[in-house]
Amino acid sequence: METNFTPFPVLATDRLILRQLETTDDKDIFAHRNDDVVNTYLEDFRHATIEHTQAFIDRVQKETAIGKTILWAITQKGSNRFIGAISLWNIAKDEDKAEAGYTLDAAFHGMGYMHEAFIKVIDFGFNTMKLKTIDAYTHKHNDGSIKLLLRNGFKQGAPKKPVGSDRVFFSLTREAL
Repeated sequence: METNFTPFPVLATDRLILRQLETTDDKDIFAHRNDDVVNTYLEDFRHATIEHTQAFIDRVQKETAIGKTILWAITQKGSNRFIGAISLWNIAKDEDKAEAGYTLDAAFHGMGYMHEAFIKVIDFGFNTMKLKTIDAYTHKHNDGSIKLLLRNGFKQGAPKKPVGSDRVFFSLTREAL
């Protein structure tokens, strides 16, 4: 399994650039993590201060450097502005597995951006990282997230770790593609 993310793998789609988080993203990330719509189905996502956001960026960059996490800032082509994030995290090298996570500014919901980004990240996970499995947890009422997972071939199953009763588990294996 490949977890060397140096240089950082910038991914491109028809409309998006998925790039590394930058310290200059702090204000956009702070606003994103405190948006009521973004937080509808998330727990412990808000940042109390801009310093909390700066510490988050620093932690993600350190975890990326050691192959524990890879998180891409989602930006529109032609703009470097952070509009969301997509990640493969909780990377388990012994199991060739990672967990997918994603959020998108409410202004960009319903435009197909997350589907576009997710296709690229799934491809990266299976074909570059050589993962065998990508797991995802979402809120049982987050219809958009559930639809995204199902549309990309994920199958619902029993959670692999203890989660709240409002969470549902999905998984995608390389063999299923």
